[in-house]
Amino acid sequence: MGAMLTLKNLSVSVAKKKILSDLSYTFEKGKIYAVMGPNGSGKSTLAYSIMAHPTYKVKGGIFFKKEDVSDLDAQKRSEKGIFLSFQSPLSLSGVTVLQLLQLALSGKKEPLAIRKETIKYAKELGISEELLTRSLNEGSSGGEKKKFEVLQAAVLDKQVCIFDEIDTGVDIDSLKKISKFLKKYKGNKTFILITHYNRILKYLKPDNVLVLVNGKLVKVGTAKLAEAIEKKGYENIVKRES
Repeated sequence: MGAMLTLKNLSVSVAKKKILSDLSYTFEKGKIYAVMGPNGSGKSTLAYSIMAHPTYKVKGGIFFKKEDVSDLDAQKRSEKGIFLSFQSPLSLSGVTVLQLLQLALSGKKEPLAIRKETIKYAKELGISEELLTRSLNEGSSGGEKKKFEVLQAAVLDKQVCIFDEIDTGVDIDSLKKISKFLKKYKGNKTFILITHYNRILKYLKPDNVLVLVNGKLVKVGTAKLAEAIEKKGYENIVKRES
């Protein structure tokens, strides 16, 4: 359906330690991707590097809809249309999700439209109106925090949405709601799910599964690859590729 995000010979290091090595891949429009791998494989590093986290030293190319964004900071990449949800979402004392979204979309969407969308999406995700009036993520459960990340991605209407461990700390009912919501609003967007396990992928079938091991892309497959990993573990994947 066309390239949305392309990585060319991407290598990433932090404090002179290489974490990702020579990774090349194209994420297409209208597809769901799962990036899997054991602890320390470089999954979160990949997500943060795409979003221009200043901690990481990046070599290689990052292209958004064929435009080279390698030299752009996180704010500019966000303005282009890239969104990253946090593995451990931060709390914002005194700031509600609605206030945060109105600030982010100031001059781009009418406040009333933002409010209507926020309430609509919150209802579909099972977020109570009481939580919408509370400081963002303060006193919220793990599942509620992850729902707020999905809510923000929807209202901000980004074209590439990277969800870092969106299933961690989320109960089964919340997981189903999040999966149903993402399927409903995917459209021509590109969703990249960073995950350890096949848990969310049972409800949100990926078009492609990428396996990272020791900072290298060792295998790409369909949703069946995630099922195989759940049954046999990553070690077998590494053995087959070595």
